[in-house]
Amino acid sequence: MRRGLDLVAGLLIAALPAHADMAYVTCQNGDALSVFDLDQGVEVARWSLPGQPAGIAVSDDAVFTVAPMAKAVRRHDPMTGEVLTEAVLDGGPTGIALDITHGHLFVSDWYNARIWVLDSTDLTVLQELSVGSAPAGLDVSEDGRLLASADRDANQVSFFDADSLSLLGRVTVGERPYGLRFHKDGRLFVGNVGTNDISVINPAVLQVVGTIPVGERPYGVGFSGNLGFATNQYANTLSVFDATTLEPIKEIDTNEYPEGIDTTSDGKIVIANWFDNTIQIIDPTTQDITATLETADGPRAFGRFIRP
Repeated sequence: MRRGLDLVAGLLIAALPAHADMAYVTCQNGDALSVFDLDQGVEVARWSLPGQPAGIAVSDDAVFTVAPMAKAVRRHDPMTGEVLTEAVLDGGPTGIALDITHGHLFVSDWYNARIWVLDSTDLTVLQELSVGSAPAGLDVSEDGRLLASADRDANQVSFFDADSLSLLGRVTVGERPYGLRFHKDGRLFVGNVGTNDISVINPAVLQVVGTIPVGERPYGVGFSGNLGFATNQYANTLSVFDATTLEPIKEIDTNEYPEGIDTTSDGKIVIANWFDNTIQIIDPTTQDITATLETADGPRAFGRFIRP
């Protein structure tokens, strides 16, 4: 029955207008992935996904998931959810980031202080990069030139040249960095769950150029225009700050335990609330929550999960 529903959902997704923003929300507790048409505000599919999926990356023609309990990285058809390719990685696969320019998929290994470099089509391992202890979040800069890794237990971020994959340097940040995101201007914003702040790094000089206080245990960082946002797990809030001046603006009350965060093509912010089994959509202009949608059990959406 579940397979039949998935096939019907695939047909529904294929019938959606080309402009629809799609959110692919990994749900760890439910061994599932919830697919949303954000323009319509509805869940259009729910894929079965064993292994407690958390990490997520999307492109025009594929959805990539990381399931730590299965040690699996999977490449899915974005319309049907069919697993096109699967790789089992011996370690602790956690974070994931896609480099479209070079055809690379990066996956952090929590247990072995390394990043796997995979071919984004067949998921073969091409190389391994050494990083600090317990690497978590990964991100690739908007111009495709840099890869950054949040090395949680080393209290640092490692930077690599995305072309040569050579190490550019490491920058000390706050305590226990976890999620991170490049701003369109090239700066990197890093959420430090141990010090309840965000470190702002200028990669050109490999230095922290600012620190922003946020709520308790910031997990993920996102942007809309000149505004920055951070999901605060323990505070059940979303911090809003000015991405230029680095001044805090306000905190928005959210549902329980917000984690994953991403931005739609028209600038709306979407967050996933792990303990509440919901995603919420925030209008950056009014800074109000405009929709709350139910997901499968335990949404994490750790990475870039919106496909415009």
